[in-house]
Amino acid sequence: MKYVLYSLIATALVVGGAVLVFGGPSQSSEKFDGSVFGGLQASIHKSPSCGCCVGFASQARDLGIDADVMNQKDMAAIKREYNIPSEMESCHTTVVGDYFIEGHVPFEAIEKLLAERPDIDGIALPNMPAGSPGMPGKKAGPFDIYQVKDGQYSLFVSI
Repeated sequence: MKYVLYSLIATALVVGGAVLVFGGPSQSSEKFDGSVFGGLQASIHKSPSCGCCVGFASQARDLGIDADVMNQKDMAAIKREYNIPSEMESCHTTVVGDYFIEGHVPFEAIEKLLAERPDIDGIALPNMPAGSPGMPGKKAGPFDIYQVKDGQYSLFVSI
């Protein structure tokens, strides 16, 4: 009986650890492998006082992204420059090539964006959801990432 209980606990820890590391099961049709990130250049615009953006940048660098973090006094100006709707805003804006990536977007969604290269301006994960890259806490449910084109948005992927 003790052995069965210990086995169940060990299994729960392994599975729970996998959920914490990978952020839970992906609802995207693609499997995340990070292969598009090696040497990728990114500019992360953030408020000087925001610490969660530093966590996002650190995770990006761990995946091979050359992330240049730029402290901005006026983040509203960055949001206007990229025509990011107020409903889609988060704390930081990352620019990769011609795309913006608003907020703590999971790297699976960024990989999908770069692999498919759709005719959009960028993608966004509004607010600062717990458990997203750079944010503390547990993921409470799927992250809905939106695609933005000319200030209009629609669902891009749920992860």
